[in-house]
Amino acid sequence: MSKYVALPKGVSETTFDKAIAEFRKILGEANVLTSGAQLAPYSKTMLAVPDGDKQPSAAIMAGSVEDIQKIVGVCNKYKVPIWPISTGKNLGYGSAAPGERGQVVLDLKRMNRIIEVNADLCYALVEPGVTYQQLHDYIRERNLPLWLSCPAPSAIAGPLGNTVDRGVGYTPYGEHFLFSCGMEVVLATGEVLRTGMGGIPKSNTWQVFKWGYGPYLDGIFTQSNYGIVTKLGIWLMPAPPAFKPFCIRYPDETDIVEIVETIRPLRIAMIIPNAVVISSAIWEAAATIRRSQYYSGTGQIPDEVLRDLAKKNGIGAWNVYAALYGSPEQIEVNWNIVKAFFGKSKKAEILTEKELGDNPAFRYRADLMRGDMNLQEFGLYNWRGGGGSMWFAPVSQAMGSETLKQMQMAKRILGKRGLDYVGEFIVGWRDMHHIVDVLFDKSDPAEVKAAYACFEEMLKEFTAEGYGNYRVNTAFMDKVAESYGPVQRSVFRKIKKALDPNGILAPGKSGIRI
Repeated sequence: MSKYVALPKGVSETTFDKAIAEFRKILGEANVLTSGAQLAPYSKTMLAVPDGDKQPSAAIMAGSVEDIQKIVGVCNKYKVPIWPISTGKNLGYGSAAPGERGQVVLDLKRMNRIIEVNADLCYALVEPGVTYQQLHDYIRERNLPLWLSCPAPSAIAGPLGNTVDRGVGYTPYGEHFLFSCGMEVVLATGEVLRTGMGGIPKSNTWQVFKWGYGPYLDGIFTQSNYGIVTKLGIWLMPAPPAFKPFCIRYPDETDIVEIVETIRPLRIAMIIPNAVVISSAIWEAAATIRRSQYYSGTGQIPDEVLRDLAKKNGIGAWNVYAALYGSPEQIEVNWNIVKAFFGKSKKAEILTEKELGDNPAFRYRADLMRGDMNLQEFGLYNWRGGGGSMWFAPVSQAMGSETLKQMQMAKRILGKRGLDYVGEFIVGWRDMHHIVDVLFDKSDPAEVKAAYACFEEMLKEFTAEGYGNYRVNTAFMDKVAESYGPVQRSVFRKIKKALDPNGILAPGKSGIRI
């Protein structure tokens, strides 16, 4: 019986012993973890697959770029695969666990330096272990006139990891990769690449000009396994003189058509400059309400129960959140335009801070839209309980008919297996991110089976209708990669072979292997 809880694929225990010994020589005993108890935080997922499928063989904690260079040397020598993570809080997408059993988790949380924050040019340069809370505190402690853009997990997630996985936020800077500028990447060879202007010695434009010279490389290091990103430049938003968050509620599920048709021209024209969130009744309710308070039966929660819940708690079937930014004069002009657009509807209930005050759902959204830390979204996991969550994330055009179609498809497929539709739409400039949280009880084998089957069926049906997922959990990476066709997968594989010929960096990430 092996002394390890798992072994990397194709690596013997004797060979792994040698690799672990070299990791310890580089990092010290305390930063190389191999026991079951030590690896527990890296083994648990919220996915509808056995945690054993994602069991790492070890976790190693690098403290510097030089450490990583030495680590990849060991990995190439012994053909040991590593799975890099930053903060490991990618909940619902795989958390800190590796993509495949036996991979070594390369935990970068010790690399947590905020290297620079430039208040004049409004940018930061950070390492992987920096959290949004850490950067937020740094800015506030120095009274810098800057705002962050953060995802819903906010405080515990990190800007480098979220951006490299192409996550989004809720301020006008919410398309995080779009507002990144300059990467440092350790390649599988141990070479250190600085993208863009970073290749120029003594450059002071690395974080202000994205393109540099020649092919633009930054994109290939997002959602990939071509290198380990060790530094990232991010653009920060100048703190506006004024900020006006608002909420617009609609009573019926079919109102999503009217909502999107109203919002689209306002977003494209940048009258509303941030990503607009359209949250469903359950998403809204989960902040403060548990499912069992209103329904203890089997199957998907009935529409009439949901309507009763919404009515009693002042929740819409859809709840639209957006904000205006700028001078008071700018906001007044744009607010009049927003009111005129939504005022055409007989159904829209237009609400501001004046009416909603300390309403917890509104406060949560307002915090996110100003880049403040708020973990209220995790209330979603209390809605049903049981610790199971998988994010399904198809994209559509910002067209009302498309969003209604997607909502009805998801609700029907989830309902077949007794799961609730817990969804929201996030309006980009011309696209919609449709985020569906497949919530289930991971301790119940029947629900685990149902959740996996739901996710698989949604992926199949949405793909057949031309809807691709922009992001997915580690249990479905291959299936999503397949949905984008063989030519793209072939190109990805060719790049992988060129940059990582031994396939040591996160094999299987986004379906990419040598």
